[in-house]
Amino acid sequence: MDRNLLLDRKKVNEKQYHKQSIKTAFLTTIPVMTGYLVLSIGFGVLLNTKGYGVPWALAMSLGIYAGSMQFVAIDLLGAGASLITVALTTLTVNARHLFYGISMIDKYENTGKIKPYLMFSLTDETYSLVCNDAPSKELVDKKSYYFFVSLFNQLYWVIGSVIGVLLGAVIPFNTEGIDFALTALFITVFVEQWLEAKNHLPAIIGVVASVINLLIFGSDNFLIPSMISIVVILTLLRKKEG
Repeated sequence: MDRNLLLDRKKVNEKQYHKQSIKTAFLTTIPVMTGYLVLSIGFGVLLNTKGYGVPWALAMSLGIYAGSMQFVAIDLLGAGASLITVALTTLTVNARHLFYGISMIDKYENTGKIKPYLMFSLTDETYSLVCNDAPSKELVDKKSYYFFVSLFNQLYWVIGSVIGVLLGAVIPFNTEGIDFALTALFITVFVEQWLEAKNHLPAIIGVVASVINLLIFGSDNFLIPSMISIVVILTLLRKKEG
Protein backbone atom coordinates (compact mmCIF):
# COMPACT_ATOMS: atom_id res chain seq x y z
CA MET A 1 0.00 0.00 0.00
CA ASP A 2 1.24 3.52 -0.84
CA ARG A 3 3.07 5.16 2.06
CA ASN A 4 1.30 8.50 1.53
CA LEU A 5 -2.07 6.74 1.68
CA LEU A 6 -1.11 5.16 4.99
CA LEU A 7 -0.08 8.56 6.36
CA ASP A 8 -3.35 10.11 5.18
CA ARG A 9 -5.35 7.36 6.87
CA LYS A 10 -3.34 7.83 10.05
CA LYS A 11 -4.09 11.56 10.04
CA VAL A 12 -7.80 10.89 9.49
CA ASN A 13 -7.85 8.42 12.37
CA GLU A 14 -6.06 10.88 14.64
CA LYS A 15 -8.61 13.58 13.80
CA GLN A 16 -11.46 11.18 14.49
CA TYR A 17 -9.96 10.17 17.84
CA HIS A 18 -9.40 13.85 18.65
CA LYS A 19 -13.03 14.76 17.90
CA GLN A 20 -14.25 11.76 19.86
CA SER A 21 -12.05 12.80 22.77
CA ILE A 22 -13.64 16.26 22.83
CA LYS A 23 -17.15 14.79 22.62
CA THR A 24 -16.50 12.20 25.33
CA ALA A 25 -14.84 14.76 27.60
CA PHE A 26 -17.79 17.14 27.26
CA LEU A 27 -20.40 14.45 27.94
CA THR A 28 -18.37 13.18 30.89
CA THR A 29 -18.11 16.64 32.44
CA ILE A 30 -21.81 17.52 32.20
CA PRO A 31 -22.48 16.55 35.87
CA VAL A 32 -19.51 18.70 36.90
CA MET A 33 -20.78 21.54 34.71
CA THR A 34 -24.12 21.66 36.50
CA GLY A 35 -22.40 21.69 39.88
CA TYR A 36 -19.59 24.06 38.96
CA LEU A 37 -21.91 26.64 37.42
CA VAL A 38 -24.06 26.77 40.55
CA LEU A 39 -21.05 26.81 42.87
CA SER A 40 -19.01 29.34 40.89
CA ILE A 41 -22.02 31.64 40.52
CA GLY A 42 -22.29 31.51 44.30
CA PHE A 43 -18.59 32.38 44.53
CA GLY A 44 -19.09 35.30 42.17
CA VAL A 45 -22.04 36.60 44.18
CA LEU A 46 -20.03 36.42 47.42
CA LEU A 47 -17.08 38.12 45.73
CA ASN A 48 -19.33 40.94 44.61
CA THR A 49 -20.69 41.46 48.14
CA LYS A 50 -17.11 42.17 49.25
CA GLY A 51 -16.72 44.83 46.57
CA TYR A 52 -14.67 42.85 44.03
CA GLY A 53 -15.69 42.81 40.37
CA VAL A 54 -15.23 40.78 37.19
CA PRO A 55 -11.42 41.27 36.92
CA TRP A 56 -11.02 39.68 40.35
CA ALA A 57 -13.34 36.82 39.42
CA LEU A 58 -11.33 36.13 36.27
CA ALA A 59 -7.97 36.44 38.02
CA MET A 60 -8.93 34.10 40.86
CA SER A 61 -10.71 31.51 38.68
CA LEU A 62 -7.91 31.44 36.11
CA GLY A 63 -4.99 31.73 38.51
CA ILE A 64 -6.13 29.99 41.70
CA TYR A 65 -8.88 27.70 40.40
CA ALA A 66 -9.55 25.96 43.69
CA GLY A 67 -13.17 26.11 44.79
CA SER A 68 -12.80 25.86 48.55
CA MET A 69 -9.70 28.07 48.61
CA GLN A 70 -11.39 30.75 46.52
CA PHE A 71 -14.23 30.95 49.04
CA VAL A 72 -11.69 31.22 51.85
CA ALA A 73 -9.72 33.81 49.86
CA ILE A 74 -12.73 36.13 49.81
CA ASP A 75 -12.58 36.50 53.60
CA LEU A 76 -8.77 36.74 53.54
CA LEU A 77 -8.94 39.58 51.02
CA GLY A 78 -11.59 41.36 53.04
CA ALA A 79 -9.54 41.03 56.22
CA GLY A 80 -6.33 42.26 54.58
CA ALA A 81 -4.43 39.05 55.39
CA SER A 82 -0.66 38.92 54.90
CA LEU A 83 0.99 36.90 52.15
CA ILE A 84 2.32 34.42 54.74
CA THR A 85 -1.19 33.86 56.08
CA VAL A 86 -2.55 33.36 52.57
CA ALA A 87 0.26 30.92 51.69
CA LEU A 88 -0.17 28.82 54.85
CA THR A 89 -3.94 28.78 54.48
CA THR A 90 -3.68 27.70 50.85
CA LEU A 91 -1.28 24.90 51.76
CA THR A 92 -3.62 23.67 54.49
CA VAL A 93 -6.79 23.83 52.41
CA ASN A 94 -5.28 22.27 49.29
CA ALA A 95 -2.74 19.85 50.79
CA ARG A 96 -4.76 16.91 49.48
CA HIS A 97 -3.67 17.82 45.95
CA LEU A 98 -0.16 16.63 46.80
CA PHE A 99 -1.59 13.12 47.07
CA TYR A 100 -3.69 13.60 43.94
CA GLY A 101 -0.57 14.49 42.00
CA ILE A 102 1.39 11.50 43.25
CA SER A 103 -1.36 9.11 42.19
CA MET A 104 -1.49 10.67 38.68
CA ILE A 105 2.18 10.15 37.83
CA ASP A 106 1.50 7.12 35.64
CA LYS A 107 -1.55 8.57 33.87
CA TYR A 108 0.15 11.85 33.01
CA GLU A 109 3.54 10.34 32.21
CA ASN A 110 3.42 10.85 28.42
CA THR A 111 1.29 13.98 28.20
CA GLY A 112 4.16 16.21 27.07
CA LYS A 113 3.65 19.98 26.94
CA ILE A 114 0.17 19.87 28.45
CA LYS A 115 1.37 18.19 31.67
CA PRO A 116 1.85 21.49 33.60
CA TYR A 117 -1.74 22.48 32.85
CA LEU A 118 -3.07 19.03 33.75
CA MET A 119 -1.26 19.30 37.08
CA PHE A 120 -2.56 22.81 37.74
CA SER A 121 -6.19 21.99 36.86
CA LEU A 122 -6.47 18.80 38.92
CA THR A 123 -9.48 19.65 41.06
CA ASP A 124 -11.39 17.10 43.13
CA GLU A 125 -13.99 16.58 40.41
CA THR A 126 -11.47 16.47 37.54
CA TYR A 127 -9.42 13.96 39.51
CA SER A 128 -12.50 11.79 39.97
CA LEU A 129 -13.35 11.82 36.27
CA VAL A 130 -9.80 11.16 35.10
CA CYS A 131 -9.43 8.28 37.54
CA ASN A 132 -12.59 6.77 36.08
CA ASP A 133 -10.65 6.52 32.80
CA ALA A 134 -13.57 6.81 30.34
CA PRO A 135 -11.20 6.39 27.34
CA SER A 136 -10.94 2.70 28.17
CA LYS A 137 -14.57 2.41 27.11
CA GLU A 138 -14.38 4.30 23.82
CA LEU A 139 -12.04 4.98 20.92
CA VAL A 140 -10.50 8.20 22.18
CA ASP A 141 -7.02 9.60 22.65
CA LYS A 142 -6.31 9.58 26.39
CA LYS A 143 -4.02 12.59 26.36
CA SER A 144 -6.63 14.72 24.57
CA TYR A 145 -9.37 13.37 26.82
CA TYR A 146 -7.49 14.33 30.00
CA PHE A 147 -6.81 17.80 28.58
CA PHE A 148 -10.37 18.56 27.55
CA VAL A 149 -11.87 17.21 30.77
CA SER A 150 -9.58 19.61 32.65
CA LEU A 151 -10.24 22.50 30.26
CA PHE A 152 -14.03 22.14 30.17
CA ASN A 153 -14.24 21.97 33.96
CA GLN A 154 -12.19 25.15 34.36
CA LEU A 155 -14.23 26.93 31.69
CA TYR A 156 -17.42 26.09 33.58
CA TRP A 157 -15.90 27.56 36.73
CA VAL A 158 -14.63 30.73 35.05
CA ILE A 159 -17.91 31.39 33.25
CA GLY A 160 -19.96 30.80 36.37
CA SER A 161 -17.84 33.08 38.55
CA VAL A 162 -18.18 35.94 36.07
CA ILE A 163 -21.93 35.39 35.83
CA GLY A 164 -22.13 35.40 39.62
CA VAL A 165 -20.37 38.76 39.92
CA LEU A 166 -22.65 40.28 37.28
CA LEU A 167 -25.79 38.88 38.90
CA GLY A 168 -24.64 40.03 42.33
CA ALA A 169 -24.26 43.55 41.00
CA VAL A 170 -27.89 43.80 39.88
CA ILE A 171 -29.84 41.35 42.08
CA PRO A 172 -29.75 41.26 45.90
CA PHE A 173 -28.97 37.77 47.25
CA ASN A 174 -29.08 36.08 50.64
CA THR A 175 -25.72 34.27 50.56
CA GLU A 176 -26.19 32.21 53.72
CA GLY A 177 -25.31 28.54 53.12
CA ILE A 178 -24.39 29.07 49.46
CA ASP A 179 -20.98 27.40 49.91
CA PHE A 180 -22.73 24.06 50.67
CA ALA A 181 -22.93 23.61 46.89
CA LEU A 182 -19.31 22.39 47.04
CA THR A 183 -20.30 19.50 49.32
CA ALA A 184 -23.36 18.71 47.20
CA LEU A 185 -21.25 18.56 44.04
CA PHE A 186 -18.74 16.18 45.62
CA ILE A 187 -21.56 13.86 46.74
CA THR A 188 -23.03 13.88 43.21
CA VAL A 189 -19.70 12.94 41.62
CA PHE A 190 -19.08 10.25 44.26
CA VAL A 191 -22.49 8.63 43.68
CA GLU A 192 -22.00 8.68 39.90
CA GLN A 193 -18.58 7.04 40.17
CA TRP A 194 -19.97 4.45 42.60
CA LEU A 195 -22.71 3.48 40.15
CA GLU A 196 -20.29 3.18 37.24
CA ALA A 197 -17.41 1.42 39.02
CA LYS A 198 -17.26 -2.37 39.28
CA ASN A 199 -14.81 -2.34 42.18
CA HIS A 200 -16.17 -0.40 45.16
CA LEU A 201 -13.33 -1.24 47.53
CA PRO A 202 -11.35 2.03 46.97
CA ALA A 203 -14.47 4.08 47.64
CA ILE A 204 -15.27 2.11 50.79
CA ILE A 205 -11.69 2.51 52.01
CA GLY A 206 -11.90 6.24 51.40
CA VAL A 207 -15.15 6.64 53.33
CA VAL A 208 -14.10 4.44 56.26
CA ALA A 209 -10.66 6.06 56.54
CA SER A 210 -12.20 9.54 56.44
CA VAL A 211 -14.77 8.74 59.13
CA ILE A 212 -12.16 7.19 61.44
CA ASN A 213 -9.80 10.15 61.03
CA LEU A 214 -12.69 12.56 61.53
CA LEU A 215 -13.48 10.93 64.87
CA ILE A 216 -9.82 10.94 65.91
CA PHE A 217 -8.62 14.35 64.71
CA GLY A 218 -11.82 16.39 64.45
CA SER A 219 -13.36 18.29 61.54
CA ASP A 220 -10.57 20.87 61.31
CA ASN A 221 -7.63 18.45 61.10
CA PHE A 222 -8.84 15.16 59.62
CA LEU A 223 -8.28 15.83 55.90
CA ILE A 224 -4.51 15.31 55.59
CA PRO A 225 -4.42 12.21 57.88
CA SER A 226 -7.31 10.79 55.84
CA MET A 227 -5.46 11.28 52.56
CA ILE A 228 -2.30 9.72 53.97
CA SER A 229 -4.27 6.72 55.28
CA ILE A 230 -6.05 6.21 51.96
CA VAL A 231 -2.85 6.45 49.89
CA VAL A 232 -0.99 4.02 52.19
CA ILE A 233 -3.81 1.45 52.24
CA LEU A 234 -4.40 1.55 48.48
CA THR A 235 -0.64 1.32 47.83
CA LEU A 236 -0.34 -1.74 50.06
CA LEU A 237 -3.33 -3.39 48.37
CA ARG A 238 -1.87 -2.65 44.94
CA LYS A 239 1.46 -4.24 45.89
CA LYS A 240 -0.36 -7.25 47.31
CA GLU A 241 -2.36 -7.73 44.11
CA GLY A 242 0.79 -7.29 42.00
